[in-house]
Amino acid sequence: MRSIRVETSAATILLTEAPEKKLKDRRTGEVATDANTGDVLWTLGVVYIEDGESSLVKVTVPEKGLTEGLAVGAPVSLAGLVARPWESTFNGQARHGIAFRATAVMPAEFPVPAAAAA
Repeated sequence: MRSIRVETSAATILLTEAPEKKLKDRRTGEVATDANTGDVLWTLGVVYIEDGESSLVKVTVPEKGLTEGLAVGAPVSLAGLVARPWESTFNGQARHGIAFRATAVMPAEFPVPAAAAA
């Protein structure tokens, strides 16, 4: 399926859940890795705020894309953020959603209001 690039320049993104290793199998504890590079994958939670609306989103990032200085509640930047629709069948029930993935996550600054910047 096609990945759709997400434009984040007008958004405020706050880290809501610290990065943790993504599990491929919760029963065995097997850690998920990137199929192409073999990098260990991590997930983190963010709140994505744009145009007065917000959404809680889980984002997957390769281990080499995690930078130092990440703090829960602080603004972050998500480099190379893409959305990919998915669907699967589990126990006879169809499920679907959108998976988000970034190449890196790094600390950012809160946007300066236009009136203060002038």
